Amino acid sequence: MKRKYIISFLAIVMLLLFGGTAYTLNSQIGRIDSVDVRQGEYSKHSYYSPVKDEFISPQEIISNPEQTTGGDPGFRRFFGTSPNAPDFELPKYDLTKKDFSEKPSAYAAYWLGHSSAIIELDGYRILIDPVFDNAGPLPVIAKRMSVSPLQREEMPDIDIVLITHDHYDHLEKETIAFLADKDIQFIAPLAVGARMKGWGVPKDKITELGWDEIATHGTLSITAAPTVHYSGRSYNDRNKTLWASYVIKGKNKNLYWSGDTGYSEHFKEIGRKYGPFDLAFIEIDGWNKGWPNTHLFPEEVIDACRDLNTRLLFPIHFSTFDLALHPWDESIAIVADLAAENNLEIITPVMGEKVIPGITPTTRWWISP
Repeated sequence: MKRKYIISFLAIVMLLLFGGTAYTLNSQIGRIDSVDVRQGEYSKHSYYSPVKDEFISPQEIISNPEQTTGGDPGFRRFFGTSPNAPDFELPKYDLTKKDFSEKPSAYAAYWLGHSSAIIELDGYRILIDPVFDNAGPLPVIAKRMSVSPLQREEMPDIDIVLITHDHYDHLEKETIAFLADKDIQFIAPLAVGARMKGWGVPKDKITELGWDEIATHGTLSITAAPTVHYSGRSYNDRNKTLWASYVIKGKNKNLYWSGDTGYSEHFKEIGRKYGPFDLAFIEIDGWNKGWPNTHLFPEEVIDACRDLNTRLLFPIHFSTFDLALHPWDESIAIVADLAAENNLEIITPVMGEKVIPGITPTTRWWISP
């Protein structure tokens, strides 16, 4: 009889664990619009296919599994400690609310690791792709290689939250839910708003943009632009939401935020339409021959800057998650050298450091002490 009770107890515990995990996963994935809504709202756009019921990249995404370098690209790698992580604690400035002025600067930037950043422009504060924990739907998946310099509870007042796409390393449910009741304008690509509404953000606070559409906030204009990429948070929602880069224009500064992208003619088109740029935040990591056009290879970062006609390069999307099976510092080391060879000024602050782009000197902090 005792054995029977033990077995029953264990079965109940397993059911509860399974149910709790399933609930957590479902909540992390978030909602998407219905097929009817998608086909009714988005069919007018040339980059949405009602036949396939998905948004379409400017270039078809290529996959060459047999050419993958750096090890096994399977999903299991995200559950363990990365062999590509640094063997020393990365330098950073730990930030609290007290480190931010009550009124944002006319022009400044804080890199928070990977693709998370705060930009201050014209006295407004923009929070981009805020991810403070891991990059997966469960805490054990895709852990950070370095603790964030800022915790979400210590964030200063934010005017705009800008989201490039719905991948887990760019859109974090806990952070969106934490900010949902604040006086913030949330700007995201088409269909991403459904995710945020499901996490508590009121509909009237969300502005969804298609490519080349503009949102305004005070003196700022924010224009969504194309990237070569894809979207999705589960096995059955690939490309049901759009992805984007952004042109962020203030009174005196014109900035570009690349989002995730492979290299294509879209950079020249963005440079022609919206450039020149005072500063371009460009992703530099995530590349691999196994997926050759979903992220930029180091030499393509330089090509993109040339196409955009930018004066300064601010690298993002590196040193935080092992997404591409190569050493954490490989991309920044190569890109920094290429920038020097091509007379391109590069800004490389440590995580959490406040910089005035083009004025604040930065260092090659990734070199082991």
